[in-house]
Amino acid sequence: MNDTPRRSPSPPLRSSGDQRRGDPESSATTDRTPEPASTPERAMGVEPGDSVRRRRAARPRGARQLDSTALIYLVLVAVVAVSAVLTGIEGRNFFSQGNIWAVLTAMSVLGLIAIGQTLVILVGSLDLSVPYVVSLATVIAAGGMKGLDGNIPAAVFNTLVVCAVIGLVMGLLVSLLHVHGFIASLGIGLVVSGYLGTNYQGSHGAAAPDLRLLGRSGIVGWIPTAFLVLLACAVLVTLMLRYTRLGHHVYAIGGNRDVARMSGVRIALPVVSAHVLCSVLAGLAALLLLSRTGVGSPTIGSQGRYDLLSIAAVVLGGTLLAGGKGSVVGTMGGVAIFAVLDNVMGVMQVNPFLKDFVRGLVIVLAVAVYARRSVVRRPPRFGASRPVLPVPAAKGPSTKGEPA
Repeated sequence: MNDTPRRSPSPPLRSSGDQRRGDPESSATTDRTPEPASTPERAMGVEPGDSVRRRRAARPRGARQLDSTALIYLVLVAVVAVSAVLTGIEGRNFFSQGNIWAVLTAMSVLGLIAIGQTLVILVGSLDLSVPYVVSLATVIAAGGMKGLDGNIPAAVFNTLVVCAVIGLVMGLLVSLLHVHGFIASLGIGLVVSGYLGTNYQGSHGAAAPDLRLLGRSGIVGWIPTAFLVLLACAVLVTLMLRYTRLGHHVYAIGGNRDVARMSGVRIALPVVSAHVLCSVLAGLAALLLLSRTGVGSPTIGSQGRYDLLSIAAVVLGGTLLAGGKGSVVGTMGGVAIFAVLDNVMGVMQVNPFLKDFVRGLVIVLAVAVYARRSVVRRPPRFGASRPVLPVPAAKGPSTKGEPA
């Protein structure tokens, strides 16, 4: 009798190809993933905390936060409140009739220029020639009126036509020759500046009495006529942007010019129209400025720094410098903030250099807030609580002496 223990037969070796072809044993150990109820929370019907956080992070945040326009007007209310307190400390009343008149009058000129700048920036361009256009418009209008009311129609017409031609040239340079708006407007501005410096020394001409009366008239002594002109232009441009094909094309080109072109949008017309309207609005602002000063000045636009202030007001109002997003309503809020700040700093007799510091600080903070709010938050692709599958042990033939 042979007492040698009988060895159990070893299981046959399986190739990797057999395992990939759907072998039951191999698929049971390597291809099986844990069921959703393997975690205690899912077993009790409760969603895990990390899953809830990832789902909330992926949810659009637009419904839970104010848009840029509402935010800028909340900031305006806060600025008005602080300005009222600071003006009261100086022994003045911020809400007095004369002070409200001064704030609204300051808004009228900068507001018209900023509306035109909004159109240009929305289409993805820029206009740095507005201060020189304002100066040129004042000397042309004042020289044409010569202090006579009968010359007002011809002088106003000639002034606005010249401004429109300047905008047309810039629009053609940007749209047809593909010159960047920064370079095109800077070059045109230098040309106009050279013309003014060569042909005009000091003040020139005189405004007509009726035009000067326009600069002093208003409603019940609180709202100047110049501010009503600003509101009318703001409403018209807003309606154009919202309800006309031209306005929709402005947003489309500013958002992505190549996509707009491939979609069948003609690029030249909206770009040229934006630059023409910007220059015409600058000319209209010059006429309002002339109604207050009474004479034309070849340096009044540069002294007012309307190029940088208008761009700052547009950016402060929530319009993207890259174009495609923004509104005239937000720009009006930015203009109002600058007007209130300038008014209260004038009452407090703040140093002009400190005024520039405050303006720059406001612009930087506004851009930083908008950049922070525009960041798209996405959920993490790989969470720390992601289940890790155990590596199955390699299955091979049993060694001698081990039970089968």
